[in-house]
Amino acid sequence: MSQKNIFFTLVLFLIGASACEDDFIGRSPLYSIDSENYFNSEADYQNALIGAYDLLQPTYLNVMVGEIASDNTLAGGESATDVIGIQQVDDMIHTPVNAQVRDIWNWMFAGVNRASYLLEFKDKTEFEGREQIIAEARFLRAYYNFELVKWFGPIPIKGDERFVLGDETSLPRASKSEVYASIVEDLTLAIPDLAVTAPQTGRVSRGAAQALLGKAYLYQEDFAAAATVLTEVIESGNFSLNDDFAEIFENTGENGPGAVFEVQYTDAEGAGFGCLQCSEGNVAVGFNGIRNHTGPTYDSGFSFNVPTEEAFNAFEPGDQRRDVAILDIDAWAEETGAGFGIGNEHTGYYNRKYIARKGDSNIGDQNLTNPNNYRAIRYADVLLMAAEALNATGNDEQARNYLNQVRRRAFGDENHDINAGGTALAEFIQQERRLELMGEGHRFFDLVRKGAAAGAIDGFTTGKNEVFPVPFEEIQFAGGNWDQNPGY
Repeated sequence: MSQKNIFFTLVLFLIGASACEDDFIGRSPLYSIDSENYFNSEADYQNALIGAYDLLQPTYLNVMVGEIASDNTLAGGESATDVIGIQQVDDMIHTPVNAQVRDIWNWMFAGVNRASYLLEFKDKTEFEGREQIIAEARFLRAYYNFELVKWFGPIPIKGDERFVLGDETSLPRASKSEVYASIVEDLTLAIPDLAVTAPQTGRVSRGAAQALLGKAYLYQEDFAAAATVLTEVIESGNFSLNDDFAEIFENTGENGPGAVFEVQYTDAEGAGFGCLQCSEGNVAVGFNGIRNHTGPTYDSGFSFNVPTEEAFNAFEPGDQRRDVAILDIDAWAEETGAGFGIGNEHTGYYNRKYIARKGDSNIGDQNLTNPNNYRAIRYADVLLMAAEALNATGNDEQARNYLNQVRRRAFGDENHDINAGGTALAEFIQQERRLELMGEGHRFFDLVRKGAAAGAIDGFTTGKNEVFPVPFEEIQFAGGNWDQNPGY
C-alpha cells in the first residue's frame, strides 16, 4: 500500500483476541469496516471505537523519538547507522525523507481518520450510552491531532468527516491556531458526556479530557484558561500522587491513583520488525533496553534512547526520582555482577522507566511485546502544568503549592520546597518538569514552546527545528497544494 493510501484511505480494522480481558483496547471482536453499511448497532459503534483506540499503541514511537530529540538522551543503538532516521533526529539533521517521522505522521492520521469515521456517523443509530462513545471518539481525535500539531505544525483538518483520496490536493494545511481550535472544540464537546470514572480500564475519563484541554491551552499560552481547567482536575479529588514514585513504572503500578490517562499495552503476540505498529506491546521498552544484559531484574534490549550524564546529574542530592528514572549500568553491574554490552553513544545510563523487567512479557519477543503501559498523562504532570499556568497569571502562591507537592514526594520532606516567585519560579517549574517527567517524551516540546530549545539541544536551528518536516511523499502527493515546513 502506498504512503498516499495509508494516509488518505480507511484501512480495514482487525483487532485480535487479547490476553487481558479488562483492557478496553484488548477486547476480542474481529471486525472490518469497509463500506457505508455500518453503524447499525451498538456493537458497531463499540468496535469502531476500539479501532480508534488501537492507534494509541504506535505512539510508543512519538515518546521515544521525542525524548531522543531533546537534551535528555542520545539515540544510541548498535551503531551510528542503526535506525538511521532516529540517529538523524538526535543530531537534528533529519530531512523529509525519514522513516520514523513518516510513521508518526501516518499513524497519527490513521488515528484521526478512525475517530472521524465514527463521528461522521455519530447520529445514525440511537442506543443507551452512545454519548459516552462519541465523547471518547472526540477525545481520541483531539489526542491524535495534538500529537500532529506538536510534531508538524499546520496540518489538514476536516471536521466530522474522514479524509478521502483527493483531499490532499484540495484541503489546505490548517494553521496551528485552527488546529488547536479544533482540539479545544472536540474536548469541550466531549467533557460533559464522559464518565467521571472511566467505564473500563484504558478508556477515557472526564478528568483525562480536562487535562488534555488544559495542556492544549498551555501550548497556546492561554494561561488563564489552562489554570481554570487544570485546577478543576486537581480539585475534583479523582486523582492523587502515588506515595511511592518508584512503583509508578512497574507493572503493579499501572493505572494507579496518579494515572490520568495511560496507553494500554499487553504481551499478546502479533508483532514483527516488518510491522511494529501491529504489536499490542510497548515496542519502545525493547528498544530502550540494556544491550546484551545478563543478570537480575532486567531483560536485554537494543540500547536506544540512552540518557546523558548531564541529565543524570540534573537531579539534586536526595532526589529519589533519579534512580527510578535512570539506571546507572556500571553501578548496577558492580552491585549485582550483571553483564552488559557497549553500543553506540554509550553513556553508561538507561531509561529505567521504560526498560524491560524480567517476567513482564511471557509471550513472544519481550522486545516487541512488552506490556509496560505508557503513562501518557500523570497527575504530577497536571500539577506542574497548573503551576506553570498559575505562575503566568500571577498566582505564585498556588503555583508553589502545586510545585512543592511534587517535590515533597521526590525528596520525602519539606526541606526542598521552592519559595521563589515570578520568573525565578517559572524556571524552577520547567526544571521540575524535566526531572519529574524524565524519559517520558515531553522535554523536547517543553523546550520548544518555552523558546529554550536552541540553547539546550545541539544542532537545533531556530525557525526550523521547532517542528518536523512533512514527509516527502505527502508533499509530492499534494501536488503543490502544501508547502514544506520552513528550512526543510
